[in-house]
Order: sequence, then C-alpha cells, then structure tokens
Amino acid sequence: MRRRYPHIPNKEFSDFVSIVRRLRHECPWDREQTHQSIRHSLIEEAYEVVEALDENNLDELRKELGDLLLHVVMHATIAEQAKEFTLQEVIDGISDKLIRRHPHVFATKRTMDSHEVKRNWEKLKMAEGRESVLEGVPKHLPALQRAMRVQDRAAKVGFDWKKRKDVWKKVEEEVGELKKTLRTKNKKRQEEEFGDFLFALVNYARFIDVNPENALRSTIEKFTRRFRYIETELKKAGKDIHDSSLEEMDEHWNNAKRKGV
Repeated sequence: MRRRYPHIPNKEFSDFVSIVRRLRHECPWDREQTHQSIRHSLIEEAYEVVEALDENNLDELRKELGDLLLHVVMHATIAEQAKEFTLQEVIDGISDKLIRRHPHVFATKRTMDSHEVKRNWEKLKMAEGRESVLEGVPKHLPALQRAMRVQDRAAKVGFDWKKRKDVWKKVEEEVGELKKTLRTKNKKRQEEEFGDFLFALVNYARFIDVNPENALRSTIEKFTRRFRYIETELKKAGKDIHDSSLEEMDEHWNNAKRKGV
C-alpha cells in the first residue's frame, strides 16, 4: 500500500519562485547580491535549521526550512540571470541523482539493509566519475564533522581498524606524542600532534557510534547553561563575576550540576 502524502503545492511553489524573481528584479539590495555575497547567509540558515532540530522546535523548523528554501531559489535565480543554469536544471539534477543512486527502490526493487545501501551509494558515486572516495566531502564542514566523514568514506573501502580496543590504543599513542611535543617550544609541532589526537578521538567516537560534532555541541550547551547559572547566582548575591574567586564560581558550578542544570 502506497503511503499518502499531502498535495504537492505546485502553484504555491511557482508563486514563491515568482516572488523571489520579482525581488531580484525590483529590490535594490536583492539585485546587488551575488553567489559569493550571500554564501555566509546560506551557512547561517543551515545552522539555524540544525538548531531548531536540536531544540525539537517544529514551528521554528518550519520557518527555518522556508529560509533555506529561499536561498536555494535565490541562488538559482542569480544563475538564471547570468545564464549559468536554471532552477529546472537544479530540480532535474537532484531528481535524476536520487533515482540513479537508489536502484533498490526505483529499478531492481531488491531488498537491502541500510549498510548495503551506503556501500552501494559510494560505488555509484565513483561510477559517476569521481577520482577518489574522499571526493565530495565539503572543505567548509566543521572540522570534527569533516574528520568523521573522511574516516567513514575510507572505512567503506576497508581502510579501517578491526577492533575498538585498537582504535583506543591509537588515541593513547597520540596522547603520548602530544605530551612529548608539550615539552618543547615547537608550536607548529604541537598543533600537528593535537590535530592527530583529535582525529584519533573522532575515529573512536565513530566506533562507539557517537557523532563527535553533536557530542561537542551538547557539551558546549551544557557548559553555557551552567556558566550562566553561575552568573545569575552571583548577581543575586550582589556580586560581579569579574571580582569573584574561582572557589565561589566552582561552588555555584557544582550546585548547577546537582540541580541537573
């Protein structure tokens, strides 16, 4: 039985594209923009979508997906005006790719588990003309996320550790290398070894099925909540955080932990 979805808003989408094209033609600010001038905003909008997901705020997610869609259509409109490519080509391209990379759905109908799907996906990408299995991992991804993606790509062709304990041994080995460099004044070497340590730690996260980017984001949020608790409690006591001792701040930090902040 086929799943029933809501009506595809063809007219509404067409109206939306018309609005963006009109803005591009009539609004002085929109008219001045280029692919490069709004690239940072595209990244910001993507992060705002992620934030809405993290907070499970579906109303905000709906709004942020709209903002993201605006950027897709705006970039396509800029390209159309410069005769680079069209919105239709964008849609056709992603549709063709989805069908081509999911033969188990659109062609053979052969049952595959998620691991087989991922392996087959990589083979299909290579068949499309890529020269490296690492090709296509965006350089502008956050470093932790990019590290995991690179490691995951290499693992798909067998370049990977076999046992989790060996991965942890590599982490410990990199800690030792880092400690050695800390006894020197070679900052470049220290940075290199610290990078190796982080890379090994990301690899271990992959082996225990933890997304390091998500894990660190969660820890940052937890730190932020607890630090703000310290600020609030000190303010209640009529104290300025700049004049407070580490012992005072530690006491409030531990209170925050006990309260589950």
